[in-house]
Amino acid sequence: MLRARLKTFWHFAILALACCYLAGCLALVGSKGSGDNSGGGTSGGTGGGGVGGATPVGSTPGPNNGATGDVSTINHIIFMSQENRSFDTYFGHMNEYRASLGLPQDVDGMPANASNPAFDGSTINAFHLQTMCVENTSADWATSHINFNRFNESSDTPTMDGFVVQAGAAALGQGSKDTVGVRAMGYYTAADLPYYYFMASQFATSDRWFAPAPTETEANRLYLVAATSVGHVHRPTAQVSAKTIFDLLDTKNISYKIYYMDPHLDTELDDFSGFMATHQNKFAPLSQYYTDLQNGTLPQVSYIEPGFTDGNDEHPGLGNDIQTGAAETAKIVNALMASSAWKDSAFILVYDEGGGFYDHVPPPTTNVPNPDGIPPQDLITTNPPDPKGDFTRYGFRVPIIVVSPFTKKHYVSHTVTDSTAVLKMIEARFGLPSLNKRDAAGMDMSEFFDFQGKPWATPPTPPAQPTNGPCYDGLP
Repeated sequence: MLRARLKTFWHFAILALACCYLAGCLALVGSKGSGDNSGGGTSGGTGGGGVGGATPVGSTPGPNNGATGDVSTINHIIFMSQENRSFDTYFGHMNEYRASLGLPQDVDGMPANASNPAFDGSTINAFHLQTMCVENTSADWATSHINFNRFNESSDTPTMDGFVVQAGAAALGQGSKDTVGVRAMGYYTAADLPYYYFMASQFATSDRWFAPAPTETEANRLYLVAATSVGHVHRPTAQVSAKTIFDLLDTKNISYKIYYMDPHLDTELDDFSGFMATHQNKFAPLSQYYTDLQNGTLPQVSYIEPGFTDGNDEHPGLGNDIQTGAAETAKIVNALMASSAWKDSAFILVYDEGGGFYDHVPPPTTNVPNPDGIPPQDLITTNPPDPKGDFTRYGFRVPIIVVSPFTKKHYVSHTVTDSTAVLKMIEARFGLPSLNKRDAAGMDMSEFFDFQGKPWATPPTPPAQPTNGPCYDGLP
């Protein structure tokens, strides 16, 4: 996670600059209630406007009574998380694509009037990005809380009006060009990501899938394997003590592997005390994944670490081309669909967090359980300090695609959940206990599947993912 770990470096510069500019914006823009007064809309709707008075979504988690379908039919669960993209950035225009296929337009996508205020009080409207590479943004604890409520970052009342301001502050902090923060309002379409749009529409997606915590990569990636960050909002400076989903799998001798793309092993599992030392035989380069598919030796659970240092993780940053990352994912999924393992597999692609890019749906702030009762332990207290808070709020929405022969065709879930639902699904399938209160309260993902009909016994033929889109330091 070398590339991802660079994000925390800019905390002081970004937040200090943001605070400086926020003071000026107060005079220019007025109170925090200024701007559009419409919000996220209801599940499955088209959503409301861009900023101000955003309506929180219902925060009741999904089914929590174990599997509601015969999940034992799935014998291989493959889970992969890419980096730092919000739902609206990638799938906000999914309804246009679905309409072109004659499918229901039931995705809560980006509102037509989506916008955010800039430092000087001007309005930045959403726009179609032409470059496949954009300057880095920030999604740390402070940034995420300001994105949620620009003028009261400790508030649980969403105004969703800090995305542009914080993207601008990030540019100032790292010396990049977009010091207004316009890139936060950019989005992509099926023309840019045809593979993802096809797979999400043919198989299944969700418009109520949130990052586990309102903070940066490192803490969210701890959630992806342990359903907790063990009190951390930033990357731990020492190893943490917590069980992971793999420790649970060990108790029942369930086979698993952690495949990695980078030339060297780079994984958040190194943050868990003793794990790497006792599980070296569980790690393998991605080439072994293809070998296991060919040989019929794919384990029961596979976790794929993205290319953190080779630019294939779709992380924002100049030179990081989203099309290259999507093409790598396409290769991984296509190989599964062409293998003997396809008949009883499920592949889940998510993103660790929203990356500081605009999304119009406020994350729930009630009925979200703190996993283990541990409050934030590493909030920055020097000036400017991190805002106070707890792990009882999700992060922003992220894209998700569920690919399986059992996936319901063209399915869109509207059940509020976060990425620890994947852990709940693994637990339900293999009869494992919950890791903590977070995965215990989550959905088991069975609603995505039709185990009787097996809709995609013969997989579809997806389009090739182009990699020739422009990549330049500029907008749009």
